[in-house]
Amino acid sequence: MANPSATTLRVAIGDYPHTLPLKRGEIVSPWLKLEFIEVKPLYQAFKPMVREHAYDASEMALVTYFQAKDHDKGLALLPAAMLARFQHGTILFNAERGALAPNDLPGRRIGVRSYSQTTGAWIRGILQNDYGIDLGEVQWVTFEDGHVAEAKDPPGVIRARPDQDITAMLIAGELDAAIYGAALPKDPRLQSVIKNPEAAAKSWYAKHGLVPVNHMVVVADELAGSNPQAVAELYRLLEEGKKAAPAGGVDTAPFGKEANRRCLELLLSYCTQQKLISHPIKFDELW
Repeated sequence: MANPSATTLRVAIGDYPHTLPLKRGEIVSPWLKLEFIEVKPLYQAFKPMVREHAYDASEMALVTYFQAKDHDKGLALLPAAMLARFQHGTILFNAERGALAPNDLPGRRIGVRSYSQTTGAWIRGILQNDYGIDLGEVQWVTFEDGHVAEAKDPPGVIRARPDQDITAMLIAGELDAAIYGAALPKDPRLQSVIKNPEAAAKSWYAKHGLVPVNHMVVVADELAGSNPQAVAELYRLLEEGKKAAPAGGVDTAPFGKEANRRCLELLLSYCTQQKLISHPIKFDELW
């Protein structure tokens, strides 16, 4: 029987092997109830969380959180990774219009949903630091603003018209390449700029020993200040969900500060390079 005096938290997180046990009610707390708010696609939950604190807790893209931290938006990070993936296959070109490799990108037009999209930050960091690409020589074309209103795009980034579509522009040759998130288009003409992305990702993993994390969990400062026990219990439930998930090979949902240190430090360095944050943020300042 439900505890009528239980604290209820409104939570927006995605469907993953480590969150489904919570969503299905297989893991519960005697005094904390989680009311799951379903947002599809999930990234549309990030802007209202940043701007309105629309939920008590939410999954959030890491670059959005870094920018929220940069601009004092009143959010606190939990070291609970929700989504991680290798990024080498996320930048595509239209093979019908000729071959395109990383060294060909300077002077080209590359589309990305938002300049602050975390996948975009990861792949730009890989292109700059592993392939020697000068990101300033690329014309970046965006289609949406970022989730943090105060975080402006760097100079030179341009916005597509509202009626333009990133994939249609790529196929038509109005873009030379485009960066995608989890939903890669199925069109066989669109191929990875980084050749053999799976092998490239394997080599990158051998070098860095991490899978790039895109999303973690944040809570509103109001909750963290007024009910820290609820925040601790939420984290405990998320941990229990991870323990209940099927074990795999590479850990794509690392939990704990130290387990995420190298990943967050690397992404913070990329964000500093790309002027996504106004000043360098240290790992220990995130919490």
